[in-house]
Amino acid sequence: MTSSPVSAVGARAFADPGRGPTRGAALLEVLARVADLRARRGRRHPLAGMLAVAVCAVLGGARSFAAIAQWAADLDVADRTRLGLTRSAAPDEATFRRVLAGLDAAVVDGLLGAFMWTATQVVAGPAGVRRVIAIDGKTVRGARTAERAPAPHLIAALDHATGAVLGQLAVAARSNEIPAVRTLLASFDPAALRGSVITVDAMHTQTDTAMAIIGAGADYVFTVKANQPTLHAKLKALPWHDVPARTSTQTGTDDVRPARSRRSRRPPGSASPAPSRSPRSAGPSPAAGRRPSRSSTSSPPPTTSRHPQQ
Repeated sequence: MTSSPVSAVGARAFADPGRGPTRGAALLEVLARVADLRARRGRRHPLAGMLAVAVCAVLGGARSFAAIAQWAADLDVADRTRLGLTRSAAPDEATFRRVLAGLDAAVVDGLLGAFMWTATQVVAGPAGVRRVIAIDGKTVRGARTAERAPAPHLIAALDHATGAVLGQLAVAARSNEIPAVRTLLASFDPAALRGSVITVDAMHTQTDTAMAIIGAGADYVFTVKANQPTLHAKLKALPWHDVPARTSTQTGTDDVRPARSRRSRRPPGSASPAPSRSPRSAGPSPAAGRRPSRSSTSSPPPTTSRHPQQ
C-alpha cells in the first residue's frame, strides 16, 4: 500500500506527445546537468530519468520513496520511456531511496527553479507588460524530523500569474529571513529579473533589499508598517486624498480621475440644494393621510442648528 494516491496526471503534464516539443524533454534536458555520483558499474537506470519520474510522482501526490516507486511501476512503458526510463521494469523503492538521498538537494532545487522560470507569465499593467514575483517566508508544515526539532523555514519566490515557485532557500531561523531574501535574489539570472516587480511584506522593507532589487534592474512594492517609524510617519503625512485614482480599462488605456474628498466643502453662506425626488416619490407619503395615534405627541420641526431653540 502506498502512502498517497497513485496518479499519472503528473507524467502526462510533462510527457504529452501532442504538444510537439514536450515538457518532458525540456525537464530531462535540465535534470541531465545533475552530476551522477554513482559508480559506472551497476547503473541500470539513468539519473535524469529517475529524477524526472520522482518529480512527476510528487506532483501526482507521492509523499514517500515507496509511493514514488509504486507510482513509477504503475506507469505505462511508453510514459516511462518519455520520462527517460527505457527499461521495462521501473526502479524499486531501495533504488529511489539510495539515489535521491545521495544527491545535492541545493543543486537539484536550483535546476528545478530554473525550469519553472520557463512556465512564468507576464502581467499587463499601466507601466507595460511585466513579470510580478512575490517573496515570502513560510515554515514547512509537517516536516519535523525529530521530536522538538524545528520545522524547516523557507524563503520562496512565487510567480503571481502561474503560482510557480521559481526558487527557495532554507533559513536557520525567522530572524535570518532578511538577508536570505537578498541571497535568493542574487541566485537568479539578472536577465530574468530585469523589468520585473518584486513584492515583499513589511519585514523586508529594508534599504539593502531595495538596493539589491534595483541593482538587478527590477522594481519593488514594499509594505510599510510601524517597524519603520520614521518612514511610516512620512508616508502617513502625505496628502493621499489629493492623489488621482488610476484604473485600467478593458481597452488597455488608463482612466485618471481626481480622488474624492472625504468631506464636501461649500462656499460660506451658500445653502444646501434641496434633495431631488424621484418620479415615484413625487406624491404625498403614505404617512401623510394617517391620523395620529392618541399616544403620539406633536414634535417641533427640525432645525439646522445643533442646539434646540429656546
